Amino acid sequence: MEETKYWVWLNMVFGTGNHRIWEIMSFFRTAEKAYLSLSTDSSVVSLNENENKNVHSVQLSRAESFITNCTKRGIGVISITSPEYPEQLRHIYNPPSVLYYKGNIGCLQNEMTVTAVGTRKASSYSLKAAKEICSELSARGAVIISGFAVGIDLACSMAAVDMGRPTVCVMGCGVDVDYPRQNFSYRDAILSAGGVFLSEFPPATQPNSPNFPKRNRILAALGKAAIVFQAGAKSGSLITANLAAGQGRDVLCLPPADIFSGDYAGNIKLLRDGALPMYDASDVIDSITGKRSVSPSAPVLSRESEKDLLRTNISEAEIASVMEHINNNITDDVRENTVSDDDLDLPNDLTEQQRRISEELMNGAMHADELASRLEIDSSELMTELTELEIFGIVRSLPGKMYELIR
Repeated sequence: MEETKYWVWLNMVFGTGNHRIWEIMSFFRTAEKAYLSLSTDSSVVSLNENENKNVHSVQLSRAESFITNCTKRGIGVISITSPEYPEQLRHIYNPPSVLYYKGNIGCLQNEMTVTAVGTRKASSYSLKAAKEICSELSARGAVIISGFAVGIDLACSMAAVDMGRPTVCVMGCGVDVDYPRQNFSYRDAILSAGGVFLSEFPPATQPNSPNFPKRNRILAALGKAAIVFQAGAKSGSLITANLAAGQGRDVLCLPPADIFSGDYAGNIKLLRDGALPMYDASDVIDSITGKRSVSPSAPVLSRESEKDLLRTNISEAEIASVMEHINNNITDDVRENTVSDDDLDLPNDLTEQQRRISEELMNGAMHADELASRLEIDSSELMTELTELEIFGIVRSLPGKMYELIR
């Protein structure tokens, strides 16, 4: 805890995942020296007004108390200097300086880790492939890493659990937050199998749409390879795949069940750009062990775009810009006359509450308070549903707590 408390203090002062922490640390050899210098007004670092205010208002004892409370609740806290910190993360752009976890973080020391991603609205073909390939990977010693979303993510993680093997779930919220609600009942099984829930966001942090693109850089980096089972034109899996390739990981992709279906437009895009076709677990293992390597033309965001995507204060508009950058590269002949499940205004698998919200927004943008009043639901429940609809790409937030349907 001795060194970690200084890293937690830096996060409290500058904000979780803020690249400013690394700008500050370029002047100091340790987080402790950074704290001593900043807190005694002897710093050589120029701080803005808000940073200077935080430096003098956030006491080190607050960080110590925070870590103690986490420990009492069974939540581990490690910093980049801790021996348990995953080696895969140390050299990526803006590595998380602090990680929170619940479970067995030691499973990330495995030599063969695989990041598995795909759409929330998966076909039976993709779900079957995810279960069979991840089951075999787990049986052969791999640790499956997912974002713990509904659909492909959960299928991949539970395939590992069914084999009695650990899986890593990288969260876009606090590890103690019951999100997504549909998956909560699987948590105990994952922990019992030696798995772990991991996040750079402090406990109690609620899911918020900008958190998830930031989370994806961790998700992409933890695997020695990234495998994509199903991705539509706007699937977040494309971001993870591009980040993985940019971090030097091999990207493998399930051949589409139907080359004319927009449901697999992302798969086609990745395969055309050089991702390896994946037919079974051996393809993945061979890529990790060097028996098979990805083409140099594998998909990768430019370094400038990647930095833009991972900035701490990234806005929904900026996320949309990066997504547009990806979508514009999807060939017109694949996209033309096809409609992906991810593109539908009202997918079939929305909850009743999410459908009601979406239908209410069909008439135009609306303030959250008015929406809660019309639907007669609690505002906190509404915000949870709106966040999930944002992640699905169905709703976008506007300034002033306004929301609109994405058409």
